Amino acid sequence: MEIRINAIHFDATERLEAFIQKKVSKLDQYYDGILAAEVNLRVVKPETAQNKQASIRLMIKNNDCFAEKTSNTFEEAVDHAVVALEKQLLKVKEKIRTK
Repeated sequence: MEIRINAIHFDATERLEAFIQKKVSKLDQYYDGILAAEVNLRVVKPETAQNKQASIRLMIKNNDCFAEKTSNTFEEAVDHAVVALEKQLLKVKEKIRTK
């Protein structure tokens, strides 16, 4: 799976990018038809709490899955988005299984 990381209006650290690669690559265990993942990181309103936003779009064979979460840190936002995507992938897998 190809993972593209876009940091909008700031430069993401190598540590943050490695963390995202690790977390997003684990989604392969829930659904093996993932073609690519696109992660967008954005600071919503500087100088406020809950201002780090992570949005993740997974391109899969049938359609796309998308999750967007806002939190205090990018790591936390990515964690929450990955959990939401896990649920979506399980639903997609279940739909395919019932057909």
